[in-house]
Amino acid sequence: MAAAGATSPSSTASLAPRRVLLCVCGGIAAYKAVELVRRLRDAGAEVQVAMTANALQFIGAPSLQAVSGRSVRSALWDEAAEAAMGHIELARWAELVLIAPATANTLAKLAHGLADDLVSTLCLATTAPLAVAPAMNHRMWLHPATQANVALLRARGVQVIGPDDGAQACGEFGPGRLREPDAIVTALQEPAA
Repeated sequence: MAAAGATSPSSTASLAPRRVLLCVCGGIAAYKAVELVRRLRDAGAEVQVAMTANALQFIGAPSLQAVSGRSVRSALWDEAAEAAMGHIELARWAELVLIAPATANTLAKLAHGLADDLVSTLCLATTAPLAVAPAMNHRMWLHPATQANVALLRARGVQVIGPDDGAQACGEFGPGRLREPDAIVTALQEPAA
């Protein structure tokens, strides 16, 4: 919590009335999604969370539901939601889709138009702006395939936020760390270049 009178970057500008669909992918950085939801809400955004199956291996949906105030979606084949074509409903609801952390796998799916899970299907079905905050091992980030996928996404207008350099969960150091939640929110608030 900030000291009295202090302002965080996320409180200096507003994302309101932005409806942010936060897609969380499977990587160790998924634990930062809870704080990211808080920072997005502090900035005035409504936040709906969708998760990949792999993300559920790193963080539980109840934590994200508690901070977002909304049921978390994690499966494309959710009988209750899909009766009304829930993935399309979510894609239409979003004014911004943010994928954080964005894994190498998800970046590749997005670059090549694959839609085999809830997150990739939502991204293909939405007309909302898309932002990705990559997080992965530095070798994966620097791999020519990942760099080509990111270049293709940028060329299509996707906002790429990060990654940062630093110590990684694997014990190595380099580019691939997920940006901190405040920095992600600040990047979303900046006008598009």
